[in-house]
Amino acid sequence: MLPISDRIINNSRTKVSPRPAIFLDRDGTIIELRDYLRSLAEIVLFPRAAEGLKLLADAGYLLIIITNQSGVARGYFDENFVRAANAKLNEMLARRGVVIDAVYYCPHHPQYGPEGYRVDCDCRKPKPGMISKAAADFDIDLRRSWVIGDNEPDIKLAANAGLRSVLVRTGYGGALAAQEHVCANIVAADLYEAAERIISGNGES
Repeated sequence: MLPISDRIINNSRTKVSPRPAIFLDRDGTIIELRDYLRSLAEIVLFPRAAEGLKLLADAGYLLIIITNQSGVARGYFDENFVRAANAKLNEMLARRGVVIDAVYYCPHHPQYGPEGYRVDCDCRKPKPGMISKAAADFDIDLRRSWVIGDNEPDIKLAANAGLRSVLVRTGYGGALAAQEHVCANIVAADLYEAAERIISGNGES
């Protein structure tokens, strides 16, 4: 079962290749964490998130969101809502000078949902299916790419894909950062600090 990609919206940035990419979790990393997003009005950017993304884009990284959206399988919302939320986020970031190159999402869950959604897929993080799909769509230099997220599946995803990782203390990250078994290359306060440390090369902790 493959991940689902929203339309790639910034083809102009893909012409220079191969390019490193930043694979970004969405909820809890770029936008405030909710107990399953239910309304577009609940989409709120973290402070400095857009500025951090712009630093990364200006440094030559592709910006690719990879997000588990098991709320589809659980029946909390449908795929149209996921796409609408991604479009709203893209619009909010574009107003701040940031363009996301692509969004990939996994609507599945191994235990919940109707046939077609209740599946042990290859795309649900921490499995690397969304990164594999992005690598097939773009000419990505994975050796120079990173995963940034606030939760343990993001860090495990990076390890499974052979990438370096940043755990941000936003979302679930504040509690996870104190746990010794979570082995991120960098622990950062937020997306802006993560960007600064990746770009400076002064990051690995």
